[in-house]
Amino acid sequence: MDYDLNIDNLSIIKEKAIDLAFQFGPSLLKALILLLVGRYVIRLLIRLMSAALEKYEIDPSLSTFFKSFLNAILWVLLLISVATTLGMEMTSFVAILGAAGLAIGLALQGSLSNFAGGVLILVFKPFRVGDSVEAQGTIGEVESIDILYTKVRNFDNKVVTIPNGALANNPIINYSQKPTRRVDMAVGVAYGTDLKKVRKVILDVLKKDERIHDDPNPVVYFTNFGDSSLDLTIRCWADSADLWPVYWDNMEAIKEALEAHDIEVPFPQRDIHHYYPEGKK
Repeated sequence: MDYDLNIDNLSIIKEKAIDLAFQFGPSLLKALILLLVGRYVIRLLIRLMSAALEKYEIDPSLSTFFKSFLNAILWVLLLISVATTLGMEMTSFVAILGAAGLAIGLALQGSLSNFAGGVLILVFKPFRVGDSVEAQGTIGEVESIDILYTKVRNFDNKVVTIPNGALANNPIINYSQKPTRRVDMAVGVAYGTDLKKVRKVILDVLKKDERIHDDPNPVVYFTNFGDSSLDLTIRCWADSADLWPVYWDNMEAIKEALEAHDIEVPFPQRDIHHYYPEGKK
């Protein structure tokens, strides 16, 4: 008797499964096909958009942002289409989507702030892709500006992801925005050195470097009486891309020129005077 009952239950379950398969199977199959085709179409549209943006030489910052934004919109539309294909009524879906959007909006206030920050960055352009910037304790080259985040690659090749909201609401130093930069160098010479001679030697070195601009002219100023040296500040101007090569090359060239002219570059030292009581060594 129990065996017959189990067989009857299995038959009923099997029939119901077949009914459900015939009832919902076509919708599931359509939804799956729509999802696969839609994913392919989204990728195709993104590639076409990338080619168009590259063809018309759109700013890489805008290009990355537009592609990210279009990708998000297309996926939302695809998911709505899949849901309606499964039989979900559009009005009900819109109501659920609205309620979910409100809840998600309250939960993701930071993300909305980042999105607004990304829009502000693209509108006012404090920096662009490829610029060298300093922000949020990070110095590096901007790799991409996405919907919510900006990626900055450090000069030691580490990628830092910074929220756009923080970038839009805090100071940013852009080292690439201006075509020229001032190169500051510091040199110390021994007390008693002829500063006019030192100035001439240094300026002669700077004149040999074609990367250094003549306007404004390079200058050498005496700036401080140091503990062990007379401190001088050297200032010259060069293209932004040549800043560090100019600094490194000329610091070495100045050191060699000072040695060639017997000008002492001192190291820290102290004179100690020891006084003994009378009659004692």
